[in-house]
Amino acid sequence: MHSISSLSLYWHTLRHMKPVQFTARLGRKVFKPKPDLHPAPKLRTKTGPWQSPPAPSPSMTGAHDFRFLNQAGSVRHDEDWNAPGKDKLWLYNLHYFDDLRAENESERADWHRNLIALWIVQNPPGSGNGWEPYPLSLRIVNWIKWAIAGNTLQPEWTQSLAVQVRFLRRSLEWHLLGNHLLANAKALFFAGLFFEGREADEWRQKGLKIYRDQLREQILPDGGHFELSPMYHSIILEDLLDVLNISAAYPNLISNKEIERWKLTVNRMRRCLKVMTHPDGEISFFNDAAFGISIPPTALENYAVDLKLGVSEQPVEGITYLENSGYIRVQYGETVALLDVAQIGPDYLPGHAHADTLSFELSVHGERVIVNSGTSVYGSGAERLRQRTTAAHSTVEIDGQNSSEVWSGFRVARRARPFNLEISDEADGFTIHCSHDGYKRLRGKNICTRMWQFTKERLCVIDQVSGPHNQAIARFYFHPGIEAECSEHEIRLSTPKGAQLKYVFNDTDVQLKPSNFYPMFGVSKINKYLELTSNTGYMKGAFLWEVSGNVKINTNLV
Repeated sequence: MHSISSLSLYWHTLRHMKPVQFTARLGRKVFKPKPDLHPAPKLRTKTGPWQSPPAPSPSMTGAHDFRFLNQAGSVRHDEDWNAPGKDKLWLYNLHYFDDLRAENESERADWHRNLIALWIVQNPPGSGNGWEPYPLSLRIVNWIKWAIAGNTLQPEWTQSLAVQVRFLRRSLEWHLLGNHLLANAKALFFAGLFFEGREADEWRQKGLKIYRDQLREQILPDGGHFELSPMYHSIILEDLLDVLNISAAYPNLISNKEIERWKLTVNRMRRCLKVMTHPDGEISFFNDAAFGISIPPTALENYAVDLKLGVSEQPVEGITYLENSGYIRVQYGETVALLDVAQIGPDYLPGHAHADTLSFELSVHGERVIVNSGTSVYGSGAERLRQRTTAAHSTVEIDGQNSSEVWSGFRVARRARPFNLEISDEADGFTIHCSHDGYKRLRGKNICTRMWQFTKERLCVIDQVSGPHNQAIARFYFHPGIEAECSEHEIRLSTPKGAQLKYVFNDTDVQLKPSNFYPMFGVSKINKYLELTSNTGYMKGAFLWEVSGNVKINTNLV
C-alpha cells in the first residue's frame, strides 16, 4: 500500500500532465505497432547543396568496440545490443549510430558499413532498444545524413530504413512530448525528403506539422527551449539547423514562408544560447546539463554561419534578462554571472528539472569560479536523484528539503515558483532580488529570498529565509580548478590562470567542504564548496576579485 507521502508525490506530479500524455500512455500499453515490411519507396534525387554538420567526437574504438558516456563496451553477439548489465542510456547511444557523422568518419567507413549490416541482422523489426522511438529517430537521421554525405546505402539497408520510419510513424512519443516528440518529427521530415512518393510525402507532412506546432510551443519568445536546459536547447538548435540544411538539399518542397520562420527561430535560439554560455565557450549547468552530449555553442554558431544565417549578436555589457526563460546574465567588467530566477520547466514536462531555483554560476577573468554540480547519470537510481537535489546546487536548502520535490529519475511533484523579481541599475553596479515559494509547503511556510549585489570588483550574496525553521544552508560550489584555503573570516581562492579572489563573511558559520563536480556523463571530478549555516534565516558574504591588476581588495561588506 502506498504511504500518504508517496500518494502526495504522485498527485502533485500527475495533476500537471496533459490529457494526451495519459491517453498516449494507455495506447502504448494496448496498441503494439507491427513492422510494415512492404518495399521501400524510391529515393529522391538530391539537387541542392548540403553543408557538413558539426562532427561529434568518435565513439567507435574498434570494429566492434564503443565508448559512450565515458564507458567502454562491445558488440560481438546478438544479445549485446540489449545487454541487461548495461545502462539504458548507454544502450540507446549504441543504437544512435552517431559515429557515422563523427570526426574523421571516412577512416572508419568499413566499420560503419559492417555495423549497419550487423544491426539489421541482429535487431529484428520491432524488437529491443533500437526500435524504441527515440533511438529510432536519431538513427534514421544519422543513416540519412551518412547517405547524403556520399555513402551508398545497400538495397537491404534502404529497405530497413523504410521499415524503421514506418514503425516510428506508428509509435510517436505523445506520452512524453517535449524534445522527444521534436526528435520524432525531425526523423519523419528527413525521411519524407530522402524518399519520394505518396508514402514519403505523408511522412514529410506529418513531421512538418508536428515540427510547426511544437516549435511554436517549445521555443519561447526570448529564444529559450521551454525545458530550460542549456544542453537540450543546444540539441534542439542543432536539429533545427539540420532541418534547414536538408530543406536546401531537396529544394522547392518546403515553402519559403516556413523556411523564413525557421530562420527567425534559429536566430532567437542562437542569441539565447550565447546568453547562457560562459566566457570559456561552454554551456552553463542548469537543470540536466553536461558537456559532450550536445554540440558546443561555437560549433553550432559556425554551422549557422555555414548555412548563410549570418553572425549572431554577442551578449551586451550589463544585464540581459531572458524574461520568458527566466535566466539573467550579468556581464560587468571582469565578471559574467548567470542567475536562475526561472520556473523549473513546463508544468507537464519537468523530467529534466533540478531543484536549483535561485542558484547561480560565476565566471571571473574568463574562468569559472562558482558552478552547479552538473549531471553524470540518468535512470532512477539514488545518484541521479542526489544530483537533482537542492543540496547539489549553489543555492539555499531549508531543513534538508528540496526547493522542488524532485523524485524518481525524471519526476517532480510540488515546484518552486519564483516571484518578486527586482532588477536595479545603480551608479556603481547592479542589484537583483528574487524570492521563491518552494518551501512554503513546509511547516514554517518559508519563503526564500536571495539578493545579488554586483560591482566591478565584488559580488555580495544575501540570503534570507522567512518563517520558523531549524536550519538554512547556502552552498557555493567551486569549479574543480579553483584552489581554496580557509582562514578566520575569509576564504582565499586561486584560479588555474592565477587570478586571486576572496570570499569574506561576518557572523556566519562558514565551512569549506569536499565534493564532486560532474561535467560529463560518467565523469566525476573532486572540487570544494562553501557551506553557510544559519538558524536565524540570514546569511551574507561577498566574493571579491582583482580589477585590472589592482591587488588591493576592499573587504568591507555593504
